[in-house]
Amino acid sequence: MIRTLLVAAALGFAAAAPVHAAEPILGKWKTASGSTAEIAACGTAFCVTLKTGKHAGKRVGSLSGTSGSYSGVVTDPESDKTYSGTGSVDGNLLKMRGCVLKVLCKSQTWTRL
Repeated sequence: MIRTLLVAAALGFAAAAPVHAAEPILGKWKTASGSTAEIAACGTAFCVTLKTGKHAGKRVGSLSGTSGSYSGVVTDPESDKTYSGTGSVDGNLLKMRGCVLKVLCKSQTWTRL
């Protein structure tokens, strides 16, 4: 009886795990500039933080979404300007895009480490 309850409780906790635990965007990525960025769950979003390079420790984005397609905001670490942004994961590639007024856009492709 106790064993059955423990198994049931364990299954309940597993089912309550965050939905984005297996999201393909999670992990460490090599940016276009050669720095390493880490994308981790933070609340209901995914936070992008630079881990190496000139701006190490700086948070440069917050994206929401599922199944390889994400949107939110991205910040240029050089200018500190924030833009609307998107990200899409295709295997070991992450295509990031930041736009001003959906007209002036800049794209980068990051590689999974």
